[in-house]
Amino acid sequence: MTVRNILISQQPPKANSPYSEITAKYGVNFDFVPFFSIEPLSSREFRGQRVNILDHTAIVFSARSTIDAFFHLCNELRVKIPETMKYFCTTEAVAMYLQKHIVYRKRKIFYGDGTPSSLISLIGTKHKGEKFLIATSDSTNNDITRVFEQNGLDFKSAMFVKSVSRDLNSVTPSDYDMIVLYNPSDVKSLFENFPDFKQENIRFVSYGKSVVKAMSDAGLEIEISAPTATAPSVAKAIELYLEKGE
Repeated sequence: MTVRNILISQQPPKANSPYSEITAKYGVNFDFVPFFSIEPLSSREFRGQRVNILDHTAIVFSARSTIDAFFHLCNELRVKIPETMKYFCTTEAVAMYLQKHIVYRKRKIFYGDGTPSSLISLIGTKHKGEKFLIATSDSTNNDITRVFEQNGLDFKSAMFVKSVSRDLNSVTPSDYDMIVLYNPSDVKSLFENFPDFKQENIRFVSYGKSVVKAMSDAGLEIEISAPTATAPSVAKAIELYLEKGE
């Protein structure tokens, strides 16, 4: 079956994306439609987790959305974060985003290279005695909590944002030869919007480890998995697939 129409469950890319080159080279059409949105928890939802923010001396962030939700909830709950609080972020970009809410130079902020192991290296022996609060979402994988547990760190995790399925009434899945999913919430949204969905001849692409299990549990057969050594991005994975003429 020839691949002509491809649906990608994310926002449209900025100009000069590799998808334009693939369209020109192979004559395929890409549609970009986010399957879900991220919303902060209400104060009532957060309190239901029975987590006291001020019981902790360090916060772990892996996304900008959780940073916004964290400080929003602190304001709503009238929780004053002490200047002694330490912030451990998975990447520099996440760490720099803290400037939106705090005076960056006056805080103890550390950032890794995007991997859970880099956070452990940052903590080392110097910060091992901290009481960590890991800020998560309902679609966050548990790699960070797992590595914290393996290293015997004192931590709790708390959800600050949740994924909400978008209305996909403008989408007809059967119009597409290929659909790309990135997140377990994409799978959830697909079946919430189309309860009677059947894969039939649609080829699915998974990006990242977290979505693979959700797709498998939903009975979806994966045609392409990324990232890989030869295909570090979805665009490259699709290009290689089309190149083979499959």
